[in-house]
Amino acid sequence: MADITRNHRPQVWLSIPPGEITGLPEGLDYVYWDGEPDFPADPALAEFYVVPYMRSAQDVGRPLPDMARLRVVQTLSAGVDNVLPYLPQLPSGVRLCNARGVHEASTAELTLTLVLASLRGIPRFVRGQDAEQWHGGFYPALADKTVLVIGYGSIGAAIADRLTPFECDVVRVARTARSTPRGEVHALSEVRELLPAADVVILSTPLTEATRGMVGADFLSRMKDGALLVNVARGAVVDTKALLAEAESGRLLAALDVTDPEPLPPGHPLWHARGVLISPHVGGSTSAFLPRAKRLIRAQLGRFATGEELENVIATT
Repeated sequence: MADITRNHRPQVWLSIPPGEITGLPEGLDYVYWDGEPDFPADPALAEFYVVPYMRSAQDVGRPLPDMARLRVVQTLSAGVDNVLPYLPQLPSGVRLCNARGVHEASTAELTLTLVLASLRGIPRFVRGQDAEQWHGGFYPALADKTVLVIGYGSIGAAIADRLTPFECDVVRVARTARSTPRGEVHALSEVRELLPAADVVILSTPLTEATRGMVGADFLSRMKDGALLVNVARGAVVDTKALLAEAESGRLLAALDVTDPEPLPPGHPLWHARGVLISPHVGGSTSAFLPRAKRLIRAQLGRFATGEELENVIATT
């Protein structure tokens, strides 16, 4: 339970100004910090830290080694790979919580956008419009395609739900096999056997030691000719060199919201690789983010203040 007494008000570091979040519980000392060079207060007093969103690992990790009283780290992203390296430096018992429930709608929307844009030739049409060229003809449809969703967590489920009305066959993959009301979920160990039948492969996995570089030359070689790879996970899940080889040969298409390296530097061959569509890691950066992020922060701090169990706990130091 949070230690709320007249002599001690637990300090909360918020990356959204507290005045913009209605209904925050009383009895907590709120300070605002969004990754600026100067700290708003002594990090040693912080007990609840809401990690700045879309900041580098170096930025968000800078105060962590000094947070001696820390009890909760709450990210505003689904992935926590920018925080994980700092966990060994934290006090025992700190709970790390992710932002499950914040990014599902936005990321699923972008995923469908990337799939449809790539299949239906939208990048070619945009370039044609700039050059006043008419690129008519027949283009692939999503209907009747087999779509493999690798990483069937909350975001993967949101993607699969939005795919269903498009009359395609959705195959779900997670770390372990299970049955759900939406259908069978295959184990990650089955991916090699599932890849050859997929027309579209969507990556929505977290970045872990098991998934880092998972999509390499062998993985890509098992995808059928003309298949589309969509990455809305993390750039390092894909071996960039291996993907470039397949894309430049024209055998595979790719639509990437994340890249390795990121941000993609000028002159990198991915920018102009054949059949590659790139968006600048904007899967969760939409108008839907702030309302959901504020709801999550308000709910988690309410639980913290009353001693209830927190949600979305994925690790404890």
